[in-house]
Amino acid sequence: MLRVRSAAVPRDDQLDSGFDRASAEDRKWNVLLSLVAAVGNARSWQEPDGNDVLAASAELHARQDVPPPVTMASMDDIEPARDGAGKAPRSRRYLVALTDGGGTVPPELGVARRLLDRGHRVTVLADDSLADQVRPTGAAFSPWPANTVGEIRDWELRSPLSLARDMVDHMIAGPAPGHAQHTAAAIDETPPDLVLASFTEFGAMIAAEARGIPFDVLLPNVYALPVRGMPPIGTGFPPAGGSLGRLRDLVASSGSGRLIDRYALKRINALRAAHGLDLITTTWDQVHRARRQLVLTSSHFDFPAELPPSARYVGPILDDPAWAVDDRWLPPSGDEPLVLVAMSSTFQNQLGCLQRVVDALGRLPVRGLVTTGPRISPADIRAPANVSVLAAAPHGEAMRHASVVVTHGGHGTVVKSLVAGLPLVILPHGRDQADNAVRVTTRGAGIVVSRRASARRIAGAIATVLDSPAYRRAAMELGALVAHDASLDRPLLEELEH
Repeated sequence: MLRVRSAAVPRDDQLDSGFDRASAEDRKWNVLLSLVAAVGNARSWQEPDGNDVLAASAELHARQDVPPPVTMASMDDIEPARDGAGKAPRSRRYLVALTDGGGTVPPELGVARRLLDRGHRVTVLADDSLADQVRPTGAAFSPWPANTVGEIRDWELRSPLSLARDMVDHMIAGPAPGHAQHTAAAIDETPPDLVLASFTEFGAMIAAEARGIPFDVLLPNVYALPVRGMPPIGTGFPPAGGSLGRLRDLVASSGSGRLIDRYALKRINALRAAHGLDLITTTWDQVHRARRQLVLTSSHFDFPAELPPSARYVGPILDDPAWAVDDRWLPPSGDEPLVLVAMSSTFQNQLGCLQRVVDALGRLPVRGLVTTGPRISPADIRAPANVSVLAAAPHGEAMRHASVVVTHGGHGTVVKSLVAGLPLVILPHGRDQADNAVRVTTRGAGIVVSRRASARRIAGAIATVLDSPAYRRAAMELGALVAHDASLDRPLLEELEH
């Protein structure tokens, strides 16, 4: 058994501040969502166990005519089966409109790379910050107009109203007019056969619709729109099994949808009208105008739900980001278990949490490999002798040496860990991370710890996962199913080429 070395640590309530001071209207929403959370945590709504969820996922997968595998695949086996989609049809033109969403970028660029490998012509519209990641794919690159809406700073916000407003201003409605104009100009210059848009690229969707060009939406996460059977995104709720749980989902989905509509719908409809399009009833109706919603994850990882006819699970794309692929690294020396720490590739005010994770590793008889990502300097981390801190390392390679992964819960890191058969300790920071975390814990493949947890608590969670073979077995079981879906390019290419 791993033993945690004792040392004085601050209390959890001394580590991070609580909610910002909210307006009266914000407080109403806080009370409402707190009530929803209380219902969500109640035992009476009959949470299904992990085996029930896996069985339902397998049933859903069977309906899609994809047989589930029976053995665990290693990371070496997950080389995309690019010949499996058959001979490529005539060369086509694709216009790919991306948002710089950090961890969403590698799988979305992975889509572009697979199209290029099939002989198609691809142009990527994206923020100038992505130029160095786009160019290695071989795609043509056209930067969006200069960013005038600023960077999303969701880590500074606490109330539901402020979070919704910030998301709309910085990701949905704020950039939409300029992006619509730029996309329309690109279409007029060289008409594509299909436009592919990030989930929040509403301007590109509107331009494609206005020009009569079909468009698909890329969702490199779990399915994010409200549908029957799916817990509302951003809540971290497990599936509902009873009437209280269904009420929970209805109230939370309705509330979050109305918050987004409050700040986005009028602006999106004004833009649609300016481009000669009819009005939509809700903001998410714009996404439902897509020819396809391509969900870049495994249906076995996501919870089973009644998705709309246009939605397709096409498997996760496990490509490492361009800024990590060529980094030279070696596993830390020694025979102790290796703990890989991988936090967000975007800034989420994670420095304090990352330092507590490193301090936790210093209390354990393990080797630690910490990758800080492009937004935090390794020099900002005080590391004990048993921990190596790097800016980046290719996680696919590092995971071959690891015994457990500690992460914020981004979809890419979570799925790669499962495919490698590794259990997780997850400290969600926001966004979709609690949703990814609950899909891990429901299946018994890891533990969730508060991002405000002390070093002692984090060390205890890591030790628990390392000492309990059940976590590793559950991760391997779920990972085998996800690995099968990750090994196939056929579903994705069939949707894009036909």
